Amino acid sequence: MSHINQSPNKNWTSLHDQLHKTLRQRKLLPKNQRILIAVSGGQDSISLTKLLLDLQSKWGWYLVIAHCDHRWRLDSEANANYVKNLATNWQLPFFLGVADRVYQSEAEARKWRYQTLSKIALESNSQYIVTGHTASDRAETLLYNLIRGSGTDGLQALTWQRPLTENSSILLIRPLLEITRSQTGNFCQEQKIGIWEDSTNQDLRYARNRIRLELFPMLRQFNPQAELALAQTAEILSAEVDYLENETEKLLEKVTKIDIDNLNISEFESQQVQYINRLVLREVPLALQRRVIRRILQKVLPIHPNFSHIEKLTNLIDAPNRSQTDPVPGGAIAKVQHPWILLFYTGNRE
Repeated sequence: MSHINQSPNKNWTSLHDQLHKTLRQRKLLPKNQRILIAVSGGQDSISLTKLLLDLQSKWGWYLVIAHCDHRWRLDSEANANYVKNLATNWQLPFFLGVADRVYQSEAEARKWRYQTLSKIALESNSQYIVTGHTASDRAETLLYNLIRGSGTDGLQALTWQRPLTENSSILLIRPLLEITRSQTGNFCQEQKIGIWEDSTNQDLRYARNRIRLELFPMLRQFNPQAELALAQTAEILSAEVDYLENETEKLLEKVTKIDIDNLNISEFESQQVQYINRLVLREVPLALQRRVIRRILQKVLPIHPNFSHIEKLTNLIDAPNRSQTDPVPGGAIAKVQHPWILLFYTGNRE
């Protein structure tokens, strides 16, 4: 492990130019804001910290470092101390969050991490949290979700910015999504900045590690810039998903607008019912039909609806009157009572 620089190196590089340009074009981090940098100690988050520190004089930011110790590894405390020393050497305030227990899944750990970062952001009065996710991470996420059968929403995951949590005013920003992991590695070497090597990054039991260590080398044989190409695909999908979601939101209101007095559903009094106007749905493309159906199912099913669940209801748009589906999770059943699709469910999503 190499020695940490005692002060930020002012050598300007192409990465500085690239990030400066990205921030201006995308308006990700306004001037004179308080910014919390989530730093693991790896090359991506260290590169991000160094780049933002070097750009600080141009933007007038107040920078803060936060580290989350999941207690997954025997060296996690040493890892946290390394990041703390880095913050001290670069004269940045440091905040540490330590997990109260060892979380068994990445999903649980991520939830804890975001909750912890949210608390630190409030404590440090920071409206923006930045992470070192790169184009390589974006490409990995696209492939991982593609293999799992995700739709376009999953393929465009890792967007430039989003609320940290639902209804949160704190924004999660990912400024490095056009920069690859090899670029951040080279940057740390050129700047002579030490990084903390996470041993779990080499553990092939994790699917993402297998994608990075085994699948990407094969993909580079077809395209040396495979990671960037996949990341650019995710960027294209992101804009298309935004458009489709806006259209879905407008359509959803039309599809679910009803005249309750003219409906007879006495045979299902013990259940709740969602009304879906199939005449409205017939007038729109299949892509929007599926999105509207998915949004409706998300509200009533106890699990996230999959392709099969969505198709069952989509097929009822043009089905004969009185057609119905077999039960979907939670016992929900959909049947045609023209011009409606009636979705009956228990209302229990637990």
